[in-house]
Amino acid sequence: MRVVLAEDLFLLRDGLVRMLEAYDFEIAAAVESGPELTEALAELRPDVAVVDVRLPPSHTDEGLQCALTARRERPGLPVLVLSQHVEQLYARELLADGNGGIGYLLKDRVFDADQFIDAVRRVAAGGTAMDPQVISQLLSRRSVDEPMGALTPREREVMELMAQGRSNVAIAAQMVVTERAVAKHTSNIFSKLGLPVSDDDNRRVLAVLAYLDRG
Repeated sequence: MRVVLAEDLFLLRDGLVRMLEAYDFEIAAAVESGPELTEALAELRPDVAVVDVRLPPSHTDEGLQCALTARRERPGLPVLVLSQHVEQLYARELLADGNGGIGYLLKDRVFDADQFIDAVRRVAAGGTAMDPQVISQLLSRRSVDEPMGALTPREREVMELMAQGRSNVAIAAQMVVTERAVAKHTSNIFSKLGLPVSDDDNRRVLAVLAYLDRG
């Protein structure tokens, strides 16, 4: 699996490269600025991009802007964002096209290699990997009049765990309920969000994107 990595801090970039290579990822490019990231994504067409939000030259939202541009030119490009902050406006825009393959992790809340590598693989496969704090901030101003307002507290809990990329088995273990109960909750969620019957994994991604992108 080929990865383009964008991180401006040398030690962190080097550490991420070594970690990914240790798990058999191929580093197509490891860059430190927005222009380099734009060029690498356009020319190398990686399987997944791992992107810091704040890159030179602006040190504001350069990484996210490059990711948005790349996804417009190559719809569905899997992008995992690593950041110290939640950039709400651009995070919502990144989620808005509904193609899946999106992750947003906060750097100081990635606690081990397995957690990070699992997120990269999940996003590369077209799934989602969202930090709970990111989800909380993106949902902080949600209106109860939206379709998500129809979700029960239990369904919202299931929805947040789905957004983290958890399977029904993992959700059941976390909530201490049966897998059948989780399946019933997810079915209700799909119905309330107006998602037609289709491949379950695809509906999970669409549900997460619909849930996070409104507001």
